[in-house]
Amino acid sequence: MKTAIVTGSSGGFGELIAIELAKSGFQVIATMRNLNKKGHLLKLAAAENVADKIIVFPLDVTMQESIEKFKVFVQSLVSVNVLVNNAGYAQGGFSEELTVDEYRSQFETNFFGVIAVTQAVLPVMRRQRSGKIINMSSISGRFGFPGLSAYVASKHALEGYSESLRLELKPFGIDVILIEPGSYKTNIWQSIENVSLPNDSPYELLKDSIMKTLTAGQDSYGDPLDVARLAATIALNESTPNLRYPIGQGVKTMLQLKNYLPWKTIERIVLKKLKL
Repeated sequence: MKTAIVTGSSGGFGELIAIELAKSGFQVIATMRNLNKKGHLLKLAAAENVADKIIVFPLDVTMQESIEKFKVFVQSLVSVNVLVNNAGYAQGGFSEELTVDEYRSQFETNFFGVIAVTQAVLPVMRRQRSGKIINMSSISGRFGFPGLSAYVASKHALEGYSESLRLELKPFGIDVILIEPGSYKTNIWQSIENVSLPNDSPYELLKDSIMKTLTAGQDSYGDPLDVARLAATIALNESTPNLRYPIGQGVKTMLQLKNYLPWKTIERIVLKKLKL
């Protein structure tokens, strides 16, 4: 049986990806920082008759002690065929008002955590001269958005790291893949909604405009299960995968606009949509 490791499996994309990989025949190591949150994952697994294919393992991708225990565990595995780096969160807020420590925390999980987990798994994949590393990025890794600068910056960093890593690992038969979801029914936008602005913040009107735009478009947000199924399809495919898989309504159009339009034109489009 092939083995897949999924980080951040306590909810969102990670939980669904773990289930889809188990349904596809993988033995899934579903890692999460807080094991008290494993109940919903195991309930889903039981409903899909794949409970025997899910192993929950504690992992905080930001803590060195946790990473070291994870390394020992990985070395005990016969093989690791797929790694899905999904653990992450979105830090909302406006750049002037966010602290540098908040930016650091965002990068510790979304970027440095990915590196730490990948380095733990790579020795096994290199020895077997095969494997897939699927990094969960975002359209925000290609396109900036106000109110999410910390998150956007971490995903841009992930994109650059993944490009370099793919070139380094090709000679060992290991593929690196980026999945770039657009707007889905997850809690990312709550990170802006829940931002507590200082009194008399100059960004109050901007936040209101962003939330109105997001609320107006929420009916078109995609089903996260589509992203999970894409990850499983990539994991199963024997042919060489693409580097990038953008997914979601309007995502490809946004990327085409950025590739072909001057930035000033893009600015006007975004600010007009936000009614600013």
